Amino acid sequence: MSVYDEALEYHRSGRPGKIQVESSKSVATPFDLSLAYSPGVAAPCLEIHKNPEDVYEYTAKGNLVAVVSNGTAVLGLGNIGPAAGKPVMEGKGVLFKRFADIDVFDLELDAKTPEEVISVVRALAPTFGGINLEDIKAPDCFQIERTLQDELDIPVFHDDQHGTAIIAAAALINALELTNRTLADAIIVVSGAGAAAIACAELAVTLGVPREQITMCDSKGVIYKGRGKGMNPYKEAFAIESDRRTLAEALVDANVFFGVSVAGLVSQEMLKTMQPDPIVFAMANPDPEITYPDALEARPDVIMATGRSDFPNQVNNVLGFPFIFRGALDVRARKVNNEMKIAAVRALAALAKEEVPDSIRNAYRKPDMRFGREYIIPKPFDRRVLLWVAPAVAKAAVDSGVARKEITDWDAYTERLANLLGRTEQVIRPIIARARREQKRIVFPEGSRPKIIRAARTLAEQGICKPILLANPREVQFALLQDGLELPPGVEVVSPDDHPRREEYRQALWELRQRKGLTPRDASAALRNRNTFGMMMVRMGDADGIVTGLYYNYADAVRPALQIVGPKPGVNAVSGLYVMVLKKRLLFFADCTINVRPTSEQLAEIAINTAKVARTFEVEPKVAMLSFSNFGSTKSSDSQRVQRAVQILRQKQSDGEVDFEFDGEMQADIAFDPKLREEVFPFSTLTGEPNVLVFPDLESGNIAYKLLTKLAGATAIGPLLVGMKHPVNVLQLGSDERTIESMAAITAVEASLGTY
Repeated sequence: MSVYDEALEYHRSGRPGKIQVESSKSVATPFDLSLAYSPGVAAPCLEIHKNPEDVYEYTAKGNLVAVVSNGTAVLGLGNIGPAAGKPVMEGKGVLFKRFADIDVFDLELDAKTPEEVISVVRALAPTFGGINLEDIKAPDCFQIERTLQDELDIPVFHDDQHGTAIIAAAALINALELTNRTLADAIIVVSGAGAAAIACAELAVTLGVPREQITMCDSKGVIYKGRGKGMNPYKEAFAIESDRRTLAEALVDANVFFGVSVAGLVSQEMLKTMQPDPIVFAMANPDPEITYPDALEARPDVIMATGRSDFPNQVNNVLGFPFIFRGALDVRARKVNNEMKIAAVRALAALAKEEVPDSIRNAYRKPDMRFGREYIIPKPFDRRVLLWVAPAVAKAAVDSGVARKEITDWDAYTERLANLLGRTEQVIRPIIARARREQKRIVFPEGSRPKIIRAARTLAEQGICKPILLANPREVQFALLQDGLELPPGVEVVSPDDHPRREEYRQALWELRQRKGLTPRDASAALRNRNTFGMMMVRMGDADGIVTGLYYNYADAVRPALQIVGPKPGVNAVSGLYVMVLKKRLLFFADCTINVRPTSEQLAEIAINTAKVARTFEVEPKVAMLSFSNFGSTKSSDSQRVQRAVQILRQKQSDGEVDFEFDGEMQADIAFDPKLREEVFPFSTLTGEPNVLVFPDLESGNIAYKLLTKLAGATAIGPLLVGMKHPVNVLQLGSDERTIESMAAITAVEASLGTY
């Protein structure tokens, strides 16, 4: 099947199109319906009538954007009309939702003139918190946007103009820095004189490029003073005194090229006439003015950007519009002004200089991706863009006086934005905040691994913990040089071979394991294993916790933990727990990694310890002791083993040792159907749905968590080792640096609590 046919199938399969409307409130009962519509809906109507600003409190207006087009300039397809342009507008809505959790109604208008578009949008404006104009031909788009900006009190933003301009400007700032130039040094040639081209040129001037150093060309050549043919007021603003008449002539001795025109306009010979280290942004879609390979062949010193994802430095508008609108909506801005655009530019340019996360390196298969000639703007799927651009735009709106809503706590605002990135972020960020207060020492046995080093840098820079890297310092230095990084203060590199307490460790390890067959010589050899050495650091008080397992087999990582660190006093069943993150809930699965067939006493202990973990995540535990039997319905040694565990919990509850809801043995469907459970088993002491699931054996627990990740899209945090004397946590093989950071934060919190 061709890509064309695959695209058709993608858009028509299932529910046709790419968007749908969902209710954000329950309408499950007649009472719900009475609140949603008549008579309850009268209450917010009356409040809004008294105070129009209350529309933001009682309706979706504050998070609703209209994507408006008349289909006169759709992508690279031209004037194909409003109906044919609808798939693009739906796609725009998907991007708004995916990247910034903004809801969209796409409006395709059968409107031929600017006046018609303006009239319709003006009439619809009370519905929306913002207007995104899309795929409207120039010069009509200029008149439409400026008129609506003047007449409406909500942001109006033509993404074809300003989105491209903002991303290109951020890339330009960084490219100039890499070539030791400033904005005042830029000599720019712009190919194209449509919406995007003029916006790129205007924003460059706003940022500091002298207007007279910009030469704009359209299909008829250089736009110069006195040229009568093909001119309009928007082009006239960039008419210069010049005797150059062609694009080729204009490029001689220029150092920046902005292409927002059509494919193939620029030849290799034309590039050779530019200054050393030329900056070439060939942004025509789908094919650039000159291809990346041709540009690089002609000018190996070029810094090149295109609109394509298969070459470095993609100028992609999705880096801008979702986050610009997010910031504007959150402060109820009246417009998107120049200050807000510049704030977005600066934020994107600054983010490109930050260390690139593993998730982005892996997604683009570029393990060495970092700020430089092939990375001057962030990648579209970099989740941090939301956290950098939206607050910058919101703050600029407040500072420039176009915001109707003040934000006083910017850290809290950024925290709220982080929650939009997904349920996992909501779960982990409070853990990180708690870890910051404690500053625990967390040791990483695999300290020479680049992922661990990058994670350690982030952990130290953000004050989450004090990382200790077990490694030869030369190994760490080599890895840092490979990535062009430095270790910040707060990261300690420890060489096990040179550790001042190595002999104490050897003696302590021998005394601990001498009756398990370990000789003094064996103890010395064992300490050469950095995992073993790290466990001894924790045991001897030189570290508060340990995170290991990035490249160790799970059993090899856990075995020395059990042998050296050991369980807490009174714990008979260390268990492996996964925190399962679903869209609307957290579930705690135990045991999934350690005990093959736990006894009744061990099951009860696992339930108690897992309930403690749930409270660490600010979840009040409700424990279901799972089985294939419901409250004695099937007699077997396995179901009786779970029954006995529940009896032990009841005894501990009466003794005051258990203070959470629990019940069992029960099947999983009964556990998650409270209505049926109440009907069939009214004696059950468990209310509502459980959030802690204790599985009867390792097999069922392991299968369940893996099924949930694959079939329900759940994220599994863990496995956490529960019941250890000191915190030990084991990464899954190949974890990315974000997972490493999360596990380190959890380990630090465990250390502050004295583990579970």
